Amino acid sequence: MDSYFAVTAPGLESFTALELTDLGLLPGTSIDTASPGGVAFKGDLPALYRANLHLRTASRILARLGTFFYATKYPELQKRASRLPWERFLSPGQPIVLRVTCHQSKLYNSEDVAHNVSAGLEERLGKACPLVNVDEEADGHPPQLIVVQLVDDKCTISADSSGELLHKRGYRLAVAKAPLRETLAAALLMASGWDTSAPLLDPFCGSGTIPIEAALMRLGIPPGLNRRFAFMDWPGFEPSAFKDQLSAIRDQQSAIKNQKSAIGILASDRDAGAIKMAHANAGRAGVEDAIEFKCQAVSSITPPVGPGWVVTNPPYGVRVSQGKDLRNLYAQFGNVLRRQCPGWNVAVLCNDPVLLGQMHMELDTSFGFINGGIGVSVARGKINL
Repeated sequence: MDSYFAVTAPGLESFTALELTDLGLLPGTSIDTASPGGVAFKGDLPALYRANLHLRTASRILARLGTFFYATKYPELQKRASRLPWERFLSPGQPIVLRVTCHQSKLYNSEDVAHNVSAGLEERLGKACPLVNVDEEADGHPPQLIVVQLVDDKCTISADSSGELLHKRGYRLAVAKAPLRETLAAALLMASGWDTSAPLLDPFCGSGTIPIEAALMRLGIPPGLNRRFAFMDWPGFEPSAFKDQLSAIRDQQSAIKNQKSAIGILASDRDAGAIKMAHANAGRAGVEDAIEFKCQAVSSITPPVGPGWVVTNPPYGVRVSQGKDLRNLYAQFGNVLRRQCPGWNVAVLCNDPVLLGQMHMELDTSFGFINGGIGVSVARGKINL
């Protein structure tokens, strides 16, 4: 079996571990072994394909090139790098992105490390692989990424199997202000404790990321179903095994296709342009029939018969509504929830305890993560009168 590492945004490791366990890719006894930045797991190539297709909270999946090794001198680094099975992941002369990090190691110059790893790679393949630089956030099919990590003189070299970051599901071509990444929206839904059979309401839906991710979760649609992955260009790629994965997904979709008509996911926003974007994104995701969109202010929400969950990412004055006093908005939001959604659960993403205090609810803010470089809390609680 090969060794893999599911990279996550800080704070999401436990959710990715739970996902891997549900997929049968991580033993239940290993669920607490997540390390900062991700979760290690083992499997064959179909397991790698499955992880890329199904994980909702991971940013990318790395495949380890063999086991780690120690290197304290550059000739030693090059020699050991030349022994790795590069031919499984690269073709001779294929352009690559080489990302190097060094921490508390005798080999601390990232450019020199990159040069020697590249020389070892050339020795193994018989031809150099040109090094290129790319913007990871740019759209398109990026060159193969190779990740080299030197920590305490221990070197780990990995090939990225995902290509574009996994939050790029392929459906969100239209975005409103300060959109929430798809992986973070999925984590927010998981952190809320949402029962996927219960109603869900997002009264600040923007371009629709939270309700769309909720619909994908409820319908069991893998987030990576409509995108391409880096492993599809590997010399060791097994097309038949990947097609088997897709066939299993289609069989599952056929069994639940009639669930879309009465799904109970409501999304609203006072911005008509945002609602138009959300409709378009939901259509590309194939869940437009699973979500009821409305253009309305938060004061006009009319939730379905519950109880259910309110899960939302309202403005908190950093990237949206900067300079505005949002205290009244949060006070009004709290009043509306008590009036319209008694007995419901609520999860609000926010970075400001003062704003959350305006809702006058008992909210647990012990869990949080980083959103766009900003530390935010997932404020969770029960809506009482």
